[in-house]
Amino acid sequence: MEEFDVLARLADELGVGDDCAALETPDEANLLLTTDMLHDATDFPDGTTPRTVGWRAAAVSLSDLAASGGRALAVVAAYGAPDFGNLDGFVRGAREACGSVGAEYVGGDLDGHDELTVVTTAVGAADDPVTRSGASVGDAVAVTGALGRTAVGLREFERGNVERGNELFVFPPRVDDGVALAPHATAMTDLSDGVAVGLHNLADGSGVGFRVESDALPLLDGARDDDVFVGEDFELLLTVPPESVEAARDATETPLTVIGEAVEEGVSMDGEALERRGYEH
Repeated sequence: MEEFDVLARLADELGVGDDCAALETPDEANLLLTTDMLHDATDFPDGTTPRTVGWRAAAVSLSDLAASGGRALAVVAAYGAPDFGNLDGFVRGAREACGSVGAEYVGGDLDGHDELTVVTTAVGAADDPVTRSGASVGDAVAVTGALGRTAVGLREFERGNVERGNELFVFPPRVDDGVALAPHATAMTDLSDGVAVGLHNLADGSGVGFRVESDALPLLDGARDDDVFVGEDFELLLTVPPESVEAARDATETPLTVIGEAVEEGVSMDGEALERRGYEH
């Protein structure tokens, strides 16, 4: 089975599908847990520094907390590699990523492995987590920041511009933005697998459709139109009632761009059906 088919089956059978699991605690906050796995062959181009590996490994899990509107508390990692010569750089990057959003990197586990493989788990908290299931027909659909960052970074690595590639791979996890946008968002996810997959995930979770315009998509300098389908942008995709759009924009310093609206059914771009295309593990 392909990844998306497996995920759909798990959503049907187990009721899973949001970016984080939210666990009730004795106090009012919900505990958020999320985990991610990255591999050398598929996630880290030649020239990726150990610091970038550490930052990115922590940040992808922090991005899931952001998508739930949660505060970031801590990240733990399981690190497997042929040797541990790059571990200091990895830990430095992971600590810096966590520190950028007020979280702690609290260690993890080490093991020998024939390929660099990192599993990160992030812990957060939210009084009222945002899920993928709250969008309503008529809501505006919007994205934070600019799209195409990883696609541009990959091209820089391919050209041998490894310094620029590493700069682009060290993306800012949008935790602060997620917290700020949570009171206004009806549904939210991160764009780890591209804008089309994100739209379909929100559509499936909320039982609505989306109509978006490609001209409205904010692109990073140097990005191409198709780069929005590459994935690993780690921006936030969210729905907001039309009357709350300006309040949502005012809530965060990161630009918020409306790209379309929620409709009764179907996911379309420029009037044409938009397939669930994007990054697949």
